[in-house]
Amino acid sequence: MKVLKFGGTSVGSVNGILSVKKIVEAEQEPVIVVVSAFSGITDQLYKVSKLASEGDDAYLTEYQSMLSRHLEMIEAVVLPEKITDVNELVKIQFGDLSNILRGIYLIKDSSAKIIDTIVSYGEGISSIIVANAINGAAHVDAKSFIKTVNQFDKHIVDFEKTNALIKDKFASAPAVCVCGGFISTDSKTNFVTNLGRGGSDYTAAILAAALNARLLEIWTDVDGFMTADPRIISNTYVIEKLSFSEAMELCNFGAKVIYPPTIFPVFHKNIPVVIKNTFNPEAAGTYISQEKVGEVSKAIKGISSINDTSLITIQGLGMVGVIGVNHRIFRVLATNGISVFLVSQASSENTTSIGVRNADSELAVKVLREEFAAEIALGEIDNIFSEDDLATVAIVGDNMKRTPGIAGKLFGTLGKNGINVVACAQGASETNISFVTDRKSLRKALNVIHDSFFLSEYQVLNLYIVGVGTVGSSLLDQIKKQQQKLMSQNGLKLNVVGIASSKKMLFDRAGINLENFKEELYTNGIDATSKHICQEIINLNIFNSVFVDCTANHEVADLYQNLLENNVSVVTANKLAASSAYENYSNLKETARRRGVKFLFETNVGAGLPIINTINNLINSGDHIEKMEAVLSGTLNFIFNTLSSEIPLSKAILMAKEAGFAEPDPRIDLSGKDVIRKLVILAREAGFKVEQTDVIKNLFIPDKYFAGSLDDFWKTVPELDAEFETKRQTLAAQSKRWRFVAKMENGCCSVGLQEVDSLHPFFDLQGSNNIILITTERYNEFPMMIKGYGAGAGVTAAGVFSDIMSIANIR
Repeated sequence: MKVLKFGGTSVGSVNGILSVKKIVEAEQEPVIVVVSAFSGITDQLYKVSKLASEGDDAYLTEYQSMLSRHLEMIEAVVLPEKITDVNELVKIQFGDLSNILRGIYLIKDSSAKIIDTIVSYGEGISSIIVANAINGAAHVDAKSFIKTVNQFDKHIVDFEKTNALIKDKFASAPAVCVCGGFISTDSKTNFVTNLGRGGSDYTAAILAAALNARLLEIWTDVDGFMTADPRIISNTYVIEKLSFSEAMELCNFGAKVIYPPTIFPVFHKNIPVVIKNTFNPEAAGTYISQEKVGEVSKAIKGISSINDTSLITIQGLGMVGVIGVNHRIFRVLATNGISVFLVSQASSENTTSIGVRNADSELAVKVLREEFAAEIALGEIDNIFSEDDLATVAIVGDNMKRTPGIAGKLFGTLGKNGINVVACAQGASETNISFVTDRKSLRKALNVIHDSFFLSEYQVLNLYIVGVGTVGSSLLDQIKKQQQKLMSQNGLKLNVVGIASSKKMLFDRAGINLENFKEELYTNGIDATSKHICQEIINLNIFNSVFVDCTANHEVADLYQNLLENNVSVVTANKLAASSAYENYSNLKETARRRGVKFLFETNVGAGLPIINTINNLINSGDHIEKMEAVLSGTLNFIFNTLSSEIPLSKAILMAKEAGFAEPDPRIDLSGKDVIRKLVILAREAGFKVEQTDVIKNLFIPDKYFAGSLDDFWKTVPELDAEFETKRQTLAAQSKRWRFVAKMENGCCSVGLQEVDSLHPFFDLQGSNNIILITTERYNEFPMMIKGYGAGAGVTAAGVFSDIMSIANIR
């Protein structure tokens, strides 16, 4: 035989009861059906009793509402031939309830016993209705066989009497029996009691264990145990199989699929439990048994959390080595009915922290201070205090046992995402690792754990992209085209959660549709400033966050320090930060290392060419950079490759601007500032402390052409055309060309125009390409050469994309 339990949402609607009827009538073996009160009725019964005890006439309205709902349900679901009898029976029940409510209304008071009696009507009446909706079913009153005793003002099951009564009651029962869950009576007085919140699950488990049922099915409104709370994590999925220990740990730490004590009776009798969905009965659900199963690659099965945590801490050197301190702590808490769900103790024994519900916090501190008043007075205990409004997270899985590195990975992942752990605990069974954090970090913690332990279908990177010009737009287009491929082939989801321009910003935690991002940004975005962009990112507090800067803006670059401090990785095509004062550059690098995040700027030099990564790899492998020679300006290389008898200098500069190689103000390129910044960045990455002012400049455009406005520049720059053409012809006759070369030798840096002959590696550098020669201790006689496109929105965006991939450890 089987025991089936249906929750309040399952029996709280016409469709729900009809689904229950269909499920039960399809059974091929005897079943006992346990039902909860209709959804919301228990809360309504508590409310109506409170109103009545306060002398509030509004209780009558609530009472009438409940009566009408039940009578309407009878008409809709009860078998036609039984409607009249059930109507009369339910009206009698409500008549008794009315008399009780009238009594407490008159005396304006109610005892705990009276409240227990009032709330029992919910399950009592719902079970009568459900029993008479199912063909061949008989109703059995649970108060006649579930017996309790009082301990610390809580109703505890009297298993000896209960098991005997169940065996007697169901010895010759019909094939289908229906009873209410939750409700019970006192073993001695026979007063009505109850098993507390979730008690219907417990009733079903008690019945299954007492009758040695083949299976216990818990029918609810979800498909089973989920890997995490789907209200917080969008890509959770149903766990197909759990062991009893895993299910118990998940239940104890907030998973509300079943009531935690439900596990004990069936565990001792080795009766499997299946969690099913009343409204999706075809779904497999979650199967719970003693068998320990699971993919070896997935050490944890699920994550559970309690967002109602207070941490009580008892600290003092007088506790060290003293026998019985913990006994006194837990005894006084138990005496006062305070449940402890987490214990964390320092190995030195000078600090013990315990997790309780926020509602118990004040009382717990009070009774503990009273218990240890003498020790506090003597200074042996320094303080007993609470930290409220915290959250507890537990990762659960039998496969964690004897698996090295789980705790390290957990706390490393939390640290990289800026999530502070207040306290932690792990039992010797290694099935559960629990930790306490502040409540505002709960969503982020759950998401990052779910992601990093491969419970999610995809690893997720949440991107904030600032700058929607040529580079930013190209990057967003590349991401859009690659998103599906990355998910299917690499298990990586790039979720663009923020986009900002110089005027507007748009944020969406769920992700922004990239098909029409510009229209979305300018239609639904809000006014943007760099400060507001930064604050919004920090407030969202999303896990695995990456800030992508596709601007050349000082204010945006100034955000990096704050973002890194808040555990947001930074990927930037903006050279201003890495080439700023050495102290700022060094602080950014150090902050990224300290916070366990990334500060990547490969595209600062050579667009998409792997120059900075190559330098880092050489140094990290023990090599030493002695010298670098490079052509680092795609703009200037384009200009010098374009010069001819038909194209003078001024026209070549204009062509570079029109082709998108030069800055809107080409004087930035012509002044050598851009190359100087790049050279400073390379020198620093090579291990030298260099400032921009240390670079020796040998420029080819006189200073006076940079003094006026941009319009003045365009008017006067043709004055240089004739001189440059004469020099160009001389060079051509010698088979030489101009290249604007950046040099670094043992930390000494310079930039300037250089003549190169046909044998030089720089001679055949085409278009806007870049080239760099790196001389090291290992690459000495024949320097390493890196050459390729060094400018253009597409290749720069691709370089930024590559940095993003490296954060996900995908190349």
